[in-house]
Order: sequence, then structure tokens, then C-alpha cells
Amino acid sequence: MSSDSEIRYRHGAISIGGTTINPGEQATVAIPYGTYSSYETVHLKAHVRVSKKPGPTLLVTAGIHGDEVNGTEIVRRLMKEKFIKRMSGTLITIPVINAPAYSNRSRYMPDRRDLNRLFPGAPSGSLGARLAHTLCEYILPHVDLVIDLHTGTVNRANLPQLRVSPGDKEANRLAKIFSPPVLLIASIREGSFRHACSKRGIPVLLYESGEALRLDTPSIRFALRGIRSVMRELGMISKSSTKRFKLQPVVCKKSLWERAPMGGIFTPLVQLGRAVNQGDTLGFMADPFGDTEIPIIASYDGILIGRTNEGVADEGDALVHIGFASQQETAEDRIHESAGNFPDLPDEEDDHPVHTDPFADQL
Repeated sequence: MSSDSEIRYRHGAISIGGTTINPGEQATVAIPYGTYSSYETVHLKAHVRVSKKPGPTLLVTAGIHGDEVNGTEIVRRLMKEKFIKRMSGTLITIPVINAPAYSNRSRYMPDRRDLNRLFPGAPSGSLGARLAHTLCEYILPHVDLVIDLHTGTVNRANLPQLRVSPGDKEANRLAKIFSPPVLLIASIREGSFRHACSKRGIPVLLYESGEALRLDTPSIRFALRGIRSVMRELGMISKSSTKRFKLQPVVCKKSLWERAPMGGIFTPLVQLGRAVNQGDTLGFMADPFGDTEIPIIASYDGILIGRTNEGVADEGDALVHIGFASQQETAEDRIHESAGNFPDLPDEEDDHPVHTDPFADQL
């Protein structure tokens, strides 16, 4: 189902999990959905801020995978921004959806299931299914737009990018307002949170950047800048309170992973954000005894949007992720131009400055 409906403007109190938040108020709601093996109750916790001024309801989520802490930090810093106090509409933030996995520093639920394959869930299913059901039934009915924050897995880094569904016109429009370095048109996986939102006609911007269990300064800054721009476009914050960035993202309509042709030691030769041409050498695999060395060759023209940071790989392991982009050399320039828009010092509005790391270190 495509999300073609316009963003709605609402006004008035909302009730979530038995808690009513009136205009001009904010509250953290805790919705129970099960118990741990220790018999402690586990909750889905959401912070809700309802403005006195009408506007859309934006949901910003992180931590569907418990080791994706970059998104949790983005949400934390968003809630500290000064402009939030002057916004219109409603902002719902969930810094950690998957609390059981977060506590274990794990990607998965305690039963090793991937929460992002269990939506829309079930009230009498597994713990993960109950969590998915709680999010869908208690939070999503109030929501007009979702920004869902993710990272790569352990030792696998992603260039800052947004992923949107091909038929989601509103998400595609707002993705360009967000202005990520790369916009990847990606089909929806059944059972994912994005799939559950799509079924309800809710546009989703899925942000991918950095890697699991690490905080990455460029990833955080791109996300905060993009969320501000989207809120500005939706009329949730004034045009004078935040700058509009007009850089056009590099649009990739497909992507693929180049995989290890043999097991052994992997040496990468190309950094994230770089243009590659079909036939370029991206790195090489070598056996530990020094007898065999095989180059990893690019199958297509494009931009490097993801890469493993592990020095060893089994045969078939994903090594480098290429987003198909036409005129990739120009696309590379636009990615670096996007990174160059970050000043050496934080924005004046930034209550909690991000320690500056050169974006070139990530590229």
C-alpha cells in the first residue's frame, strides 16, 4: 500500500496507554507488554509532547535493533533542542523500542528473533510479537509520519542514507527535504516496522548510518539536520528557527553487495562515499598462508554506501555495498559537498553540541 495521503493537522489531547496528554503538556508513557525471566515488567516507553498549536504528529523511533545506539543518541539530542519547546503539532519519540535487546547490547530479542521481522505482531505471541503489537496498536493510530533510525550491524558501516519505498510519494518528497547524502529506493520487507506503517498509510523515512554499538558524529549531525528540515517543511517549527539545506541527495534505485569469493583476509581499497566503475578493484581476499589472492571487482557503476570493517570473511560474506548511481563521479562530488556543509562549531541552537569529527574520516 502506498502512502499517498497528505499529512494531517490535528489539535487536542491524545491518550496513549491510559495516559492523556493535553495541549501544552508533555509526558513519558510506559506501556507494559510482558515480563522478563526475573518477573520484572518490561515496558514500551515513549515521550509525548503536544503543542498548544495544531499540526501533524511526527514519530521518531530508534532501537528496533538493540545495538543500534546511534539512533538512540539522535533521539536524545533531538528532545533537548530549543526549538522543540516552540513547535506546533505533536512529537512522539521512542529512543529505545527494543529494551530487552538494548539491555543485552544485542541486535535481537532474548529468544534471538529479529523484532523488525515480527510486525504487526500479536497480543498473545512471543515477547517480540507482543512488543510489535503494542507499538502498532497504541502508538501508530496517532501518527502522521515516521522517521525510523537505524545503523549497520556490528563491524559493518553505512554511509548516511535514507531508504524509502518506491510507491510512497510523500516519503519520497520529504526524503529530498531531509537531504541525506544518498537516497536509496528500497522495497519493503514483509514483517518490518516500515511494512506495518505502510499498511496503515503512514509515510516512513528510514535512516541508515554508522554501525552498531558506536556513536558516529557525522551520522548524528546528518540526522538532526534532516529531522529539523522535515519538521520545518511540515510547519512544526518556524522557517526562521532552522536553516533549510537544499542539496539534492544522490538517488540510487538499486543496490547490491559484493561478496567474498573465498574465505580469508579482506583488505578494502575504497572508502565510503566514493564513486566506483564496473571493473574497479574494491579490495582483495587472501588466504592466511599467502598462496592465493583474489581481487574484489565492482560489478556495476555506483557509489559505495556500505562496507564491512572486519578483516576476515567467510566465502559468501557481504563485503561492500554499492548503490547504483548514474554519473557517479558527479554523485561523489555531491556527497562530499553535503558533508562540507557542517561548520567546525555546533549550531547556535544546539543545546548539546556534537563533538566534531571530520566527515572525511568516515568517507
